[in-house]
Amino acid sequence: MTFDSILIFGCGNMGGAMLAGWLAGGLDPARFTVVDPFLPQAPAGVELLREVPARAFDAVLLGVKPQMLDDVAAQLAPALGQHAVLLSILAGVELDSLAARFGGVGAIVRVMPNLAAAIGKSPLALFDQGLDQAGRDAVTALLQPLGTPEWLAAESEFDLVTALAGCGPGFVYRFIDALASGAAALGLDPAQAQRLAVATVEGAAQLAAASEHSPAELARRVASPGGSTQKGLDVLDQDRALFTLIEATLRASRDRNAEMAAAARG
Repeated sequence: MTFDSILIFGCGNMGGAMLAGWLAGGLDPARFTVVDPFLPQAPAGVELLREVPARAFDAVLLGVKPQMLDDVAAQLAPALGQHAVLLSILAGVELDSLAARFGGVGAIVRVMPNLAAAIGKSPLALFDQGLDQAGRDAVTALLQPLGTPEWLAAESEFDLVTALAGCGPGFVYRFIDALASGAAALGLDPAQAQRLAVATVEGAAQLAAASEHSPAELARRVASPGGSTQKGLDVLDQDRALFTLIEATLRASRDRNAEMAAAARG
């Protein structure tokens, strides 16, 4: 299975980030066609159209809002042959809902990336209908330039993984903002506090990714008994307040994904 021709239908923030990641990863721009009525221009070498062309593609990335699903199904029909793979990044839209609207397609893959795809650092949760192992390997290779593809064991995990990996950057940004705002409230220049907070989280994340130790162990190692780091951790750990807050945050996002899935099923 090869993906020599890829249609991106809806090239907003997420679709644009994936396209940027593919191009930065060295994929030929001529492999991509973008259909978007509002995008002012596409990257050099990428074909930009306002309507779906009457030709089939090897893969189609569906990047519109979930509520537009019924409207776009008929529009995409000319691009989806019996051997095409439909890649859906629509949050909360299950495979059965997609199959009901794109029944003639060769395979359907749900993909949940985040905006770090633009720099090749996104987790990508995957679950499919219609692929054999060779097909999954081909999809993995296609998505590899965008970050870390992870095939899920069950589609039922998608809502939670979407909350963690899809929505998670928003939660991390909020934490960075809170770090910077806390330092500014204690007297540091706000702009300097923001720069230091971003650099701190960037370095910590890279170290966690490269380390053989878990984040919990890294936190233990950086905190000397009775030292300043431990005093701060004591506040975060009191009554498991941080863990409880994050669990509630993920639950709210997961449940919202489930609600959108129910709406898509009709």
